[in-house]
Amino acid sequence: MTKFRMEAFSDGVLAIIITIMVLELKIPHGDRLAALAPIWPVLLSYVLSFVYLGIYWNNHHHMLHATRSVTGPILWANLHLLFWLSLVPFATGWMGENYFAAAPAAIYGAVLLMAAIAYYVLQQMIIASQGPESLLKRAIGRDWKGKLSPALYAIAIAVAPWWRWVSIGLYVLVALIWLVPDRRIERVLAGRADA
Repeated sequence: MTKFRMEAFSDGVLAIIITIMVLELKIPHGDRLAALAPIWPVLLSYVLSFVYLGIYWNNHHHMLHATRSVTGPILWANLHLLFWLSLVPFATGWMGENYFAAAPAAIYGAVLLMAAIAYYVLQQMIIASQGPESLLKRAIGRDWKGKLSPALYAIAIAVAPWWRWVSIGLYVLVALIWLVPDRRIERVLAGRADA
């Protein structure tokens, strides 16, 4: 299988995940802005999850640009990532419908943590298949964002029963960290093209 087929499949799955999330949004009854008040948690959780899915889509796209070919373990690692991302609509809906209650907020964090771990596994499978001179390995460097994110998710999950808003704040913080464009892979690819 080519990396382009895997990328197209992954893009399709992510598009379906986003579609499922938006279809879960209930249309408010009434024609005034006040009609949005009862559904604000659902809207906020949707926006946060949409941003996360966009971040994964963007980083997945860049990662595959630094990949020469795919192997069986890479395909399985990619499916592992897509599995956890496919649970985002469930966790998003549960958290939003329950006004960011502790248990749904912790489960949301658990899904994010597992997706981060799955992304790391996929990244490592790609690096292992390309050998010590892997473009991806050079591009990610020390990967402070990749190491900090799971730690923040774990803290957020642990404190959710007592401080759910701290948990939500940590999820927002991780999203903000990743929203800053990451040019590592682009720089390595541009350097290779120049050489």
